[in-house]
Amino acid sequence: MLKIAYDPIYAHPLPAGHRFPMLKYELIPAQLIHEGTITEANLFSPTELDEATLLLTHDKAYWEQLRDLTLPPKEQRRTGFPLSAQLVEREIRIAKGTVDGSHYALEHSIAFNVAGGTHHAGRNWGEGFCMLNDQAIAANYLLDKGLAKSILIVDLDVHQGNGTAQIFEHEERVFTFSMHGDKNFPFRKERSDHDIPLDDGIGDEEYLALLKSTLPKLIEKIRPDFIFYLSGVDILASDKLGKLSVSREGCKERDRFVLEQCKRRGIPVQVSMGGGYSPDIKDIVEAHCNTFRMANELYF
Repeated sequence: MLKIAYDPIYAHPLPAGHRFPMLKYELIPAQLIHEGTITEANLFSPTELDEATLLLTHDKAYWEQLRDLTLPPKEQRRTGFPLSAQLVEREIRIAKGTVDGSHYALEHSIAFNVAGGTHHAGRNWGEGFCMLNDQAIAANYLLDKGLAKSILIVDLDVHQGNGTAQIFEHEERVFTFSMHGDKNFPFRKERSDHDIPLDDGIGDEEYLALLKSTLPKLIEKIRPDFIFYLSGVDILASDKLGKLSVSREGCKERDRFVLEQCKRRGIPVQVSMGGGYSPDIKDIVEAHCNTFRMANELYF
């Protein structure tokens, strides 16, 4: 069964300027249920992540500032969010959804988190609407529990996974791959194990050719026993922050290719949704829903 982490707190109410991007967290599961792709039985609501697991990834001092709501104003501005207890609860539930999803992926080959992909959060900082790095937390959890020995993180959000790269810069068991806009946020990039910086305006043909010539070789080289996939849809031409020119069909083909690579090799994969900032919310929701539909088609 396809298991999907979702909790109403994912759509945490924020000041007016932040509410629009949060709508998708309610609309994605609603659309998938409406069309019959999933039922309520596919959804699970994560609890709060325990501190011991969180501290496998994030520095204690940074976490305590989040937990105690004492993060300095300058650091709060860097996250893009005003700090609140509900926001911190949202972050730790998202991270727990990815940890739990990793267990479901080991059992069912694939699992999703409607939110997540908080790849700008480093060991001791939050940035770009990311405060805790859900896939990094889950990767360290799998390593700590002996549930995986070699992990590949495939980050295809339009923005570089700088926090993920920093967290794993000295961890040989985790290989970070980020394919992202070269002239886009974050403007100070970290070094992933394999980065592909993309020129503005790149379209379907070139984007997919780069992915298809790279990912299979990385998998063969690394031979991971678990993959995390960050499937941001901010690569769309319609995205107001993305600067690329990938169509919705191109984005869907991207998802098909990545998931087929995992399924063909029998590698469990956990998928977090990442960014999407098209002006029309329907474009965001439809592109994200395509990722779920593709998984349902390939696996179930």
